[in-house]
Amino acid sequence: MLMAFGAIIAGLVLLVWSADKFVEGAAATAKHLGMPTLLIGMVIIGFGTSAPELAVSAMAASDGNPGLALGNGYGSNITNIALIVGLTAIIAPIAVHSQVIRKELPLLIVLTLIAGAQLLDGQLSRMDGWVLLAVFAVVMGWSIYQGLKGKADPLAGDADAEIIAHPMPLKTAVIWLVIGLVLLIVSSRMLVWGAVTIAQSLGVSDLVIGLTIVAIGTSLPELASALAAVKKNEHDLILGNILGSGIFNTLAVVGLAAVIEPLAVDPEVLYRDWTLMLALTVGLFLMGYGLTGWRKLVSRVDGGILVLVYVAYTGYLLSTVVAAGTA
Repeated sequence: MLMAFGAIIAGLVLLVWSADKFVEGAAATAKHLGMPTLLIGMVIIGFGTSAPELAVSAMAASDGNPGLALGNGYGSNITNIALIVGLTAIIAPIAVHSQVIRKELPLLIVLTLIAGAQLLDGQLSRMDGWVLLAVFAVVMGWSIYQGLKGKADPLAGDADAEIIAHPMPLKTAVIWLVIGLVLLIVSSRMLVWGAVTIAQSLGVSDLVIGLTIVAIGTSLPELASALAAVKKNEHDLILGNILGSGIFNTLAVVGLAAVIEPLAVDPEVLYRDWTLMLALTVGLFLMGYGLTGWRKLVSRVDGGILVLVYVAYTGYLLSTVVAAGTA
């Protein structure tokens, strides 16, 4: 058990570090190869913070633990909105631009509803996975098309600042790209092994471990990005990165896991985890819109509510672990 906890801690630290280096190397390499800065932001940096979720879920599914992959995808969305947006809003109220409320959040709500519809039959098949990946390709294609027309959205990220902050020659960029990718795979395997070992030792499902320990760990890049954006007063980036990660997790992370290894879905995933994920997304929309019109703000009170919801949800999940351990 002690070795498993050590593998999780070491895996998370290495995962976050390697994901950051992978994104830096990929962005610099793409820039040297002539890729437009906007596309670098949307394709590489915009979704770069979700690289840990994708790596862990793919590794978990390939190892025959798709429940861990599903828990990681849904748990990361819950963690991003309830914990990260909540904590960020407590530190400094988040200004919400109408484009985020009118376009990005409704899109995530629709995608969450699609994901829920796939859970109704109690399974995620390979066909379900391919559908999610196809929808993801359409969303990305449309975002890139809009960006090239000059209508860039928060999903694009701050590519110029990222590239300027981390200039590097092509050779160095390629080296970091390769090192980051290799370590991303190694750290993902460490994390998955540790999580599965602990789940088996405690007699709980891989899903619960994915929803808690793994989801929090793989969401650390989003937390770091949010805190950095608060210091710079870049509110667009805070919600843009969170929503971009939510779209990535719902479609690409879960979709890829289902394609690799179809899984049976327990009923509580639908009525507990998916329902909370949808409620938080709708709640974030209402916080920005308000009951009387465009409020355009996630206040400190809103942030406190989100954090309390997260604490209650996590407490409930942990209580199931304790119950399983004493059964």
